[in-house]
Amino acid sequence: MIKIAILASGSGTNAEKIVKHFQSSKLASVELIVTNNPNAGVIDRFQDTNVPVLLFEDPREQVSVLNLLRDKADVILLAGYLKMIPKSWIKSFEGKILNIHPALLPKFGGQGMYGMFVHRAVSQQQESVTGITIHEVNEKYDEGKTIAQFSVELTPGEDPKQIEQKVRALELNNYAPAVEQWLEQMTQNK
Repeated sequence: MIKIAILASGSGTNAEKIVKHFQSSKLASVELIVTNNPNAGVIDRFQDTNVPVLLFEDPREQVSVLNLLRDKADVILLAGYLKMIPKSWIKSFEGKILNIHPALLPKFGGQGMYGMFVHRAVSQQQESVTGITIHEVNEKYDEGKTIAQFSVELTPGEDPKQIEQKVRALELNNYAPAVEQWLEQMTQNK
């Protein structure tokens, strides 16, 4: 059984969808949620579940959190986690950390490009298509190997809030199944 840790900074909707997806799986299970935000909705969302949530705010705790991740997880999934992943974590989990980005990379990626910043940029650029990219995490924002992309059509200049709703639907419908497919390929390649 593959052990998953999820890193999240926000409301936790993607994390919840992933946990539910793998609850009855024989392939993988979510063992830990880690957040860097004491006000993150993900904390409340998982308060009464059997998935432990760890709040990690102090950069001096990086080593102890990494040790916990090594103990509790085989792979790490980012679900709205807004901090750069430490190099030591990337090295320990090389090729085993995935992120979901709310645009079709390489467009609209990089430092500071998350959430509504992305959707506003997509709207301002009059894009007719946007979507999500699921990619491996490396030492640069949004530049790891693409695992999957899913797209949705837009009216050029569409309101960023409408874009956000369309992209959110793609995330909730596609992230967990794409992760499952990635994990299946990983086990076949062993």
